[in-house]
Amino acid sequence: MAVSRGDQIMLNTANDTDVLIVGAGPVGLFLANECARRGLRWKLIEARSSQSEYSKALTIYPRTLEIFDMAGIVGPFLEMANRVTAIAVVAHGHTLAHTRFDPKGTPYPFVAMVPQNVTEQLLVQELRRKGGVIEYETAFVSADQHDDWVNVTVEQKGAPIKIRASFVAGCDGAGSKVRESMNLRLEGGEYRVEFMLADIETNGLLPADQMTFCPSEFGPVAIFPLNASRRRLVATIERAEGDAPSLDLVRKILAERAPSGIEARELHWSSYFRIHHRHAPRLRVGRMFIAGDAAHIHSPFGGQGMNTGLQDVWNLVWKLDLFLHGHGNEGLLDSYNVERLPVIKSVIETTDFLTKIMATPNKFPQALRDAVMPLISHVAPFHNALVQKLSELGIAYKGSPIVEGPGKEYFDDSMRGGKGIRSRFLLLVDGKEVPAKEAAKQLCDSFSDVVELRPSRSPGLRLVRPDGYVAYSAHNGNSTAVMESVRSLLERKQPAI
Repeated sequence: MAVSRGDQIMLNTANDTDVLIVGAGPVGLFLANECARRGLRWKLIEARSSQSEYSKALTIYPRTLEIFDMAGIVGPFLEMANRVTAIAVVAHGHTLAHTRFDPKGTPYPFVAMVPQNVTEQLLVQELRRKGGVIEYETAFVSADQHDDWVNVTVEQKGAPIKIRASFVAGCDGAGSKVRESMNLRLEGGEYRVEFMLADIETNGLLPADQMTFCPSEFGPVAIFPLNASRRRLVATIERAEGDAPSLDLVRKILAERAPSGIEARELHWSSYFRIHHRHAPRLRVGRMFIAGDAAHIHSPFGGQGMNTGLQDVWNLVWKLDLFLHGHGNEGLLDSYNVERLPVIKSVIETTDFLTKIMATPNKFPQALRDAVMPLISHVAPFHNALVQKLSELGIAYKGSPIVEGPGKEYFDDSMRGGKGIRSRFLLLVDGKEVPAKEAAKQLCDSFSDVVELRPSRSPGLRLVRPDGYVAYSAHNGNSTAVMESVRSLLERKQPAI
């Protein structure tokens, strides 16, 4: 007999919280918002005394905007964003490539430029609107795992506190204490060169809707538009000068590498940093998970880091929710690692390739790059592949144990606004296929707490997961196998923990 979600009793009431989230950067804040939206009990702790004041990560790509839309929080980001619709590669005063960023099939065919401190501010405001509280000056110390819970020791303003949680999510950055307690190390390498970033006021010579990449024998520079006159520069340097990059150093780099005529009139913020291309060998150990920079770090060229972290927890949270409510088994939890790790590896490979092709110091590869890029940038397959890759709309979960088929993303108007989809599967059926519709209705009646039947204009039957990816599909009336797969997935229950 199906039990409605509202009637289910969570058997882990001895635990202090369902999900303990460590780290209140964008990834931890988004996870807390999603736990709150689903009605889970959660705690969010942060070792710092407040949110970051620095702009850091900037880019929010179309698939992340779709996810924010499904979460009901996209509006404020659209209001604050500078929209980028073009990418240019310029070297030695010549435009090697200029391509439109115009992904198809999405209501967000642009890159939203939003400084990280603004992103955090918007997520904090939304969390507080939901009644949430961030526990600052509270640091993760250690964890002791049991079959049904994790005992966590934290230090809050110098005082040790014990927290008993059903799950722990480490969103605490590259130096993650949660990852360390899981005995995981980031695997990969480090770039030999040092990097700098600077937010500057310019004369507005470059279009405000264009990202510009400038390879050079002196090293690459990437220029991201924050608004009509403010730009973010990311560049390699031979050696650091002072504690932070100066306005003079920024002007020198622009003169050497950027299109002529760009002026740096004022420096708002700057920093030196070193980068790696590393990831954890796995993302789950028992009841503990890692996401974001705690799980992967890579080059800033491509702007994929924050987006990847946000999509990590989007993939994770609905699985935790279902598991806490008695659906699924260890395989459901393991699918987080199985699905996200290939995506993470692909992102690292892409950003590593972009960094190396932009930063190569050798004359022959430079000449080859400069000769080939103008030729291939206008080829439709290259353009489409580049846009699909950067937009993250091409992410799919083929090969996942809870997916049959390519596992591509799915998004429509019915899923928008924060109430269109939570931790429910959507069973989309073409109204013309009466047998499939009847079988689907019976399935939804059996699992009314986790499956919702909706009409579809597309032929056949499609099961959409709570994160907007297709788990199963069938066409031409061949719905029996899909129904059995769906039933098998949803019947893999174990008592709620």
